[in-house]
Amino acid sequence: MATSFKTSRTWLQKYFSEELPSGEVLADTLTFHVVEVDGVENKGDDQILDTQILPDRAGYLLSHRGIASEVAAALNIPMSSDPLRTPVPEFPTTDKLTVDVDTSYVLRHLGAIMRGVRVGPSPEWLKSALESVGQRSINNIVDATNYVMLNIGQPMHAFDLAKISNDAGTTRITIRRAAAGEAVTVLTGETYTLTVDMFVIADALSGQALDIAGLKGGAASGITEATTDLFVSVGTYDGTTIRKMSQALKLWTDASQRYQNKISPELGAYGMRDILSLIKDVAGADVEGVVDVYPTPPMPISVSVSLSRVNGILGTSYVSDDMTNALNRLSLPFEASTISSGELVVTITPPFERGDIRIPEDVADEVGRILGYENVLPLELPAVAGTPDQRAYCGIERIKDFLVSRGFTEISTQSFAPEGEILLANPLQADRPALRAGLRENMQDALARAVQQAPLVLGPDSMLKLFELGTVFPASGEHLSLVLGYKGLIGKESKTVLEEVVDALLEAFPACGLARPETIDTNVCELSLKDVNLESLGEGYLPAKLALSEYHPFSIYPFALRDVAVWTPEGTEESEVSLAIAGAAGDLLARMDRFDRFEKDGRISYAFRLVFQSSERTLSDADIDPVMQAVTDALNAKEDWEVR
Repeated sequence: MATSFKTSRTWLQKYFSEELPSGEVLADTLTFHVVEVDGVENKGDDQILDTQILPDRAGYLLSHRGIASEVAAALNIPMSSDPLRTPVPEFPTTDKLTVDVDTSYVLRHLGAIMRGVRVGPSPEWLKSALESVGQRSINNIVDATNYVMLNIGQPMHAFDLAKISNDAGTTRITIRRAAAGEAVTVLTGETYTLTVDMFVIADALSGQALDIAGLKGGAASGITEATTDLFVSVGTYDGTTIRKMSQALKLWTDASQRYQNKISPELGAYGMRDILSLIKDVAGADVEGVVDVYPTPPMPISVSVSLSRVNGILGTSYVSDDMTNALNRLSLPFEASTISSGELVVTITPPFERGDIRIPEDVADEVGRILGYENVLPLELPAVAGTPDQRAYCGIERIKDFLVSRGFTEISTQSFAPEGEILLANPLQADRPALRAGLRENMQDALARAVQQAPLVLGPDSMLKLFELGTVFPASGEHLSLVLGYKGLIGKESKTVLEEVVDALLEAFPACGLARPETIDTNVCELSLKDVNLESLGEGYLPAKLALSEYHPFSIYPFALRDVAVWTPEGTEESEVSLAIAGAAGDLLARMDRFDRFEKDGRISYAFRLVFQSSERTLSDADIDPVMQAVTDALNAKEDWEVR
């Protein structure tokens, strides 16, 4: 699922000496090379691109710096500056701060103490930058943390140091698991109750939770105009745990979006460098010192791939210069060598922010998208060696064709259910927290709904005959099941019809393992296919071909019913009457079915049910009465015809 990231053209321009093209051109460039752009909004002198970032690239592209690097590669223009290629200076250390972390969650944490801060409104340039991408300006400290995050992609948070306990002047911070039932009130006023699978940044001396680590700052240590000293927190946390916390708490933030897409812990040092510098510029604070807790720095990864492998993956005929040019444009460090055949092999060591490059196919993707996939010529796919085993599929289709030939209509219902033997950890619907253990309940619901629409799809003397063949999920293990549903509008009892169909199934497929159910209810009958040999059932069977009719969108408005009966001379065909009715009824007639015919005294009586429906509105008597009068007049106008 893509994440929307509002990207300012004016903000991007800060990375380039050369004038960038218009937002529309940038949108096309990014869409054809790396990310889809949903639209471009003109906002004063700026243009805002709505970029849709997919998870594989979110670790570096949820930032203006990341987008700028892609613009540079796609347009082949250099960036005038790159904050991730400027070395991080050595931070001053301090014994006035300690940070203890749970290494199962914290990949890296940098903490800093700043003193003498002046909290107030942000300078105009900072307000404008944030507001251009939809961020509300709060104060110079909060705005600075948001700006750095949107600029290079590293989330961070600033705490009021005076609201945290100290031990003889030393602040002690712990990042720990939450206690079961521990509550944290966040800056926006909501209170969240945590579980032991969640983590907090806490005051190690008082034990008070200061925020939900990686998700949201707490109100207990929030910045106010009276704040003079800061604890600045720049952390990197386990992305999987962050995602689970967000889902469980229904709390999604700009920070959690970045953490769950696994930004590199190396980025933390650049984030700390930039936030210390920016707060000093906009709030006049001095840095007392920084603590860097980095339990296990990741080892650099190298990926080697040959030119022939890249061409084989892409279906291209690129030469060595093409590949090296693409890698240079992307600023991907590589070493080139040749093997005995003279072929080029490159070994790439991706920069820390490019966690999406891990295998040769990733390198091929980078080369292909920068050189342009539109330049890849279409090639015919090689012939498939052998054919896949379709016997089980054919067995399923054989059962379906059997039922369709007997007037049944297939339905498909959702797998989520109000009750079941397997519960979902994070249900999409609160009223359907389980996987279905059977198909019976869904069929009962489908029959009840279908009855309401029967006049649109069935004749009045017809019957609703439905079936579904799908997977069910009992605790003993998932398997296929078949359910039959019947609703007789008139005629036979439902149970008799279902018994006849089950008997016909067993007679038609005697050796596949299909068993008669213990009970057959009045309207619904379910048969387990768990032990059915579908392969043997499908051996040599060719599924029936379906002839598709022209598609017409269904109406969202209700239908209305009217009946008409007419005496006609002996020998009058039903089709002659139906054509006369249809010609007079016009476009509002959605369906017509004969429900009665009898002969008396040398005449034939035909009775039809007419279904009217509009695609534009709900029909009233004022709409239908004139139509019925036109039908009556048309029928009476024929010689020896008489509407009853």
